Amino acid sequence: MKKVDETRIEELMSQLTLEEKIDMIHGAGLFETGGVPRLGIPPLKMSDGPMGVRKEFARDSWINIGTTDDYVSYLPSNSALASTWSRDMAYQTGKILGAEARGRGKDVILAPGINIKRSPLCGRNFEYMSEDPRLVEEMVAPLIKGIQENDLAACVKHLAVNNQETDRLAVDTYVDERTLREIYFPGFIAALDKGESHTIMGAYNRLYGEHCSQSRYLLTKIVRDEWGYDGAVVSDWGGVHDTKEAAESGLDIEMSVTGDFNNYYMANPLLKAVRNGEIKEECIDKKIRNILRTMLRLNMLGEDRKNRKVGTYNSPAHREAILACAEESIILLKNENNRLPLKKDSLDTLAIIGQNGERLHAGGGGSAEIKALYEISPLLGMKMELGGDIPVKYAKGYYVPSKKERKLNWQQDSLENQEAAKEEARLYAEKLKEEIKIRQEELLSEAVQLARETKEVILMVGLDHDHDIEGRDRNDMKLPYDQDRLINEVLAVNPNTIVVVVAGSPVEMNSWVDNAKAIAWSYYAGMEGGRALAKVLLGDVNPSGKLAETFPKKLDDSPAHKLGEFGNYGKVTYNEGVYVGYRYYDSYDIDVEFPFGHGLSYTTFEYSDLVIKLDETSMEDDVNVGIRITIRNTGTVSGAEVVQIYVTDKEASVSRPVHELKGFTKVYIEPGKEQVVDIKLHKGSFGFYDINKHSFVVEPGDFKIQVSSSSRDIRLSKTIRLNKEYTY
Repeated sequence: MKKVDETRIEELMSQLTLEEKIDMIHGAGLFETGGVPRLGIPPLKMSDGPMGVRKEFARDSWINIGTTDDYVSYLPSNSALASTWSRDMAYQTGKILGAEARGRGKDVILAPGINIKRSPLCGRNFEYMSEDPRLVEEMVAPLIKGIQENDLAACVKHLAVNNQETDRLAVDTYVDERTLREIYFPGFIAALDKGESHTIMGAYNRLYGEHCSQSRYLLTKIVRDEWGYDGAVVSDWGGVHDTKEAAESGLDIEMSVTGDFNNYYMANPLLKAVRNGEIKEECIDKKIRNILRTMLRLNMLGEDRKNRKVGTYNSPAHREAILACAEESIILLKNENNRLPLKKDSLDTLAIIGQNGERLHAGGGGSAEIKALYEISPLLGMKMELGGDIPVKYAKGYYVPSKKERKLNWQQDSLENQEAAKEEARLYAEKLKEEIKIRQEELLSEAVQLARETKEVILMVGLDHDHDIEGRDRNDMKLPYDQDRLINEVLAVNPNTIVVVVAGSPVEMNSWVDNAKAIAWSYYAGMEGGRALAKVLLGDVNPSGKLAETFPKKLDDSPAHKLGEFGNYGKVTYNEGVYVGYRYYDSYDIDVEFPFGHGLSYTTFEYSDLVIKLDETSMEDDVNVGIRITIRNTGTVSGAEVVQIYVTDKEASVSRPVHELKGFTKVYIEPGKEQVVDIKLHKGSFGFYDINKHSFVVEPGDFKIQVSSSSRDIRLSKTIRLNKEYTY
């Protein structure tokens, strides 16, 4: 972390009153703390979120007060970003987010979200990156560096094991220490160590009985004492539940969702407790030092303010960078007989079927919602790219009920359950369901007829932010709105139909996946997502996205559901341990729909000439493993390949997954050309957490190095032997 002049902190500390200190450690607005004007200490102004800077709200209520000045660029979701497997793309995206937040006058952007994707059902999975900690580590650090280049603080979230929305404010999570260290902590360590995140956010849930946003184990023992973190720790909004526990933990700033700021736990109740001698003032002083240190790092105090970087938002350069990221995020899951790309010169008419062809997603999802300057839908993007000469016909395909229709008991609720009103509501609900069913059949019939009479059809299906949303988990992996039926009936009359899924988390595909010749996947890819998708489908861009999570065939195959617990109220136990995602599927040979790391291209790549050099002598208490491979583009178009390195411990004294991702790189190669790829591994790629030694340990023995195109597409492998034991 950037060193600051601690004497400046102490000078300010000596002048602050107890009341002023209290004002600085809790919300004085929904998205800002209290400042101390007489000493030139400003408030910390914050904003959601990971996909762009959220709209402006009133200081003390959730009322939108923005006019036309809070429209912003809509960035690809963290799931889309992770699918690029590009550290440079992470850095460039961070720069945009940081510049836009500074341009809106913010000091802290509440991003990125890096919670592990433990279950396909978590409502906020679209905000997160991956099921794999190493991929998260490698993507989060450059993302944060890009954000903070703008004299703006990233706020990495949510620490820790915040993997379900069900009962999120109270659920008590139990996970063994080894799993915490190997799966759930590494991304946060990388964010603070390599990314140097200026702030970090606690989670809503409990861990071992303590609320994470006031946990002495998590925030004091781990974050402060073990990790040595001296930046600011912020609670999730409403995540604090006790004055004494919060004051005596490593938490610095309490934020919440209500406008009674002086009644927050770390406001007047804390002031009273300090005056009564129940809590020591030195607890508050630690928090103030961390806040002031963060402000100094952001050039917010004194003369430093003259040198603070300014930002900008809605710039053309931002939009082009967002387009580039969206293009690299799109994943080609299946492409039998080179069904894609579509050939423009052979197109006479194109049909697009499915409401995800025209739906806009920026304004939903909970705190990730964005007031986007614009958002290009797939339908619009395709028309833009085709230029007008090729007719594009559209059919909705399925019916999406309005909010009023989804809440069928709305009349009943409004009339206090009076018997007559209840009967009226029941009759109304039955009538409404029948009307929806009729409308659904009409749309389905229209879509099938269009597919029957049109040679080239793109079927746009998936989820939306009624399903990928903060505060609620999905009930299952099935597509909503009877879309499976739509897909099957369209494929029955037009087997060449291209299926495109837009969603934030995996969906069940088993009823139609074998019949579809081509399947493309897009996470919520930002304001240019529709244009990017069109470019990929038409072959102007060669897809290079890879899955950052496994797509299981069915929910019961997921380890969180097969072995552990998910969606419980009260308490949830992670019985699957370290066997999260592909670590479970690959170790136990579970058939999956699409494996971790999978993604096709319009070209082909050949792997050859694997050379591994092992050096255990030149580095003190470390090992240097140099891996060199040659990658050749054996196709006819330029393309990018993500070379993935997995490591297998063949002689472990504890149960370990069959292999684990430990390195990767993305290479761009012209047709017929080749590139030599070098990847280095160190001891951190070979160890496991030893619960008896309370440290990571690398045991001597044989390790297999796998060079792969996905976790199940291993191209080359060799075994090396480590002769020493290492700890870290």
